Amino acid sequence: MTIPHDKPFKHSKKPKTVVIISCLGSLLLFLQFTAFQSPLHFSWSLASYAPANQTLMAMLRDSVTFLPLKDLRYSDEPTSGHTWFMSSVNDTFEPNDSEYLHFPSNSSKGRMLCLLSHDRHDGARNSYAFAWPNALPHGATLLPGLTYISDTYYDYTNLWHGISALVPFVGWHMRKGCAVSPARWVLFHWGELRTGMGTWIKSIAEVTIGKVNIETFEMIDGPVCFEEAVVFRHNQGAMAKMRLREVYERIKCMAREFCKVDMEKIKSDKEIRMTLLLRTVSRSFKNETTVVRIFEEECAKVETCTFRAVKSENLTFCDQVRVLSETDILATPHGAQMTNMIFMERNGSLMEFYPTGWKEMAGGGQYVFRWLADWAGMKHQGSWWDDGGPACNGTAPNLDCFDAFKDRQIGHDAAYFAQWANRVILEMKENKRNASVALHSVPAQATKQQFRTFYTLDPENLANTKSIFCCLAGTCASPQQTTRTRYVSPLPDLFEGPYAEKQREISSLDPSNKHTTEN
Repeated sequence: MTIPHDKPFKHSKKPKTVVIISCLGSLLLFLQFTAFQSPLHFSWSLASYAPANQTLMAMLRDSVTFLPLKDLRYSDEPTSGHTWFMSSVNDTFEPNDSEYLHFPSNSSKGRMLCLLSHDRHDGARNSYAFAWPNALPHGATLLPGLTYISDTYYDYTNLWHGISALVPFVGWHMRKGCAVSPARWVLFHWGELRTGMGTWIKSIAEVTIGKVNIETFEMIDGPVCFEEAVVFRHNQGAMAKMRLREVYERIKCMAREFCKVDMEKIKSDKEIRMTLLLRTVSRSFKNETTVVRIFEEECAKVETCTFRAVKSENLTFCDQVRVLSETDILATPHGAQMTNMIFMERNGSLMEFYPTGWKEMAGGGQYVFRWLADWAGMKHQGSWWDDGGPACNGTAPNLDCFDAFKDRQIGHDAAYFAQWANRVILEMKENKRNASVALHSVPAQATKQQFRTFYTLDPENLANTKSIFCCLAGTCASPQQTTRTRYVSPLPDLFEGPYAEKQREISSLDPSNKHTTEN
């Protein structure tokens, strides 16, 4: 600030008044700053002081600065570090979980998040700011309750892309005890506003978190500020594998409950259930009938093996949940429909097929379902890449070439498919036999004691064990809840798959186990 020199400085005739006003203003600023800095008092507001300093409030309101929601300076590495979405703020990290932003919070100095984001084509034209609760920007609308805000580099329609963006929100909901569902969702892609989710993704969100209301801002002209907002911009980001497995178990459990899947019947069934999940357009089999016959014949050679071929496009959300819940071995072309593997029982097997050229041109992204299989506790049994002729018709491979052939139909190798299917089926048969033998060889009293040891762990530390939180009758699975909630043993392989029957038996025998009683 500069001081003009065209007039000589004159002493005021009322110096005491000036000094008093200056001191009061400084004191208010100091108190306000101290309150927002304190980790215990970040929610203090200007209204806490009487009389309210309207001048200070106006200054704080005028100081609110909107920045581009998508920062083009970080276009070369849009998903790294603080990303190009809200680039001025760094993430908060929780052990083994995805990084996030939370407003208002200690890290935001008690300030709320505000958005001015109507543009659906250019994220750089959308903007964000932070404001004190009692000094929101001029013309702002305050939206009450909790808001989930997502920015993804991909989309909310494709099953794989969408679940990657959704998983951290499910994890957050679990970590907070599933007590509060968001009043609304705000979705962005590259900072561009999105107004919908695919049906499958929305169904997952609703069965695991609650009713989905997507905010479009169509009825709001000016800035919008949120009473509370949680922002994820890295998809699953830094989530550890064990945490991912907990989240996917939660999704599977709630989806099965919602779709009324009879898991008692499925778990008691000793059959090996093989499903060939077919695509009808891109990456479908050239000779579908022959491929179906190969797998059907190999399954028929093994006692207790049952086979079915299903077209994924013909299935509703609950159809997909039921079919995959009843599947031990899934064979299918590479594609978003593979995401349904999360509904399979743990230790299920996967067989994946690719068109010509994928192995050479698709890069690491072609292995995403191997990663998902690992996170969800499945076994990826390998892939088959079609080598039926050159992918680029003699030209050098490039991105345009890949775009042209990535959705081509897939051929087949009858001898290889038969040998591969036979190996996977026999391995699953052996696994089920070993599981059955192990189940009946575990002394009931010893197993009961192992459960008692686990269940008497400090509830506050349950989230740090290798336990998987699951649900009964649609209730929330969280460390805070004990009513109608079941926890799976942290023992490595003791209660996987068929061992669930023994788990229920032990729980019913132990009246001292408070985590398995109904209130």
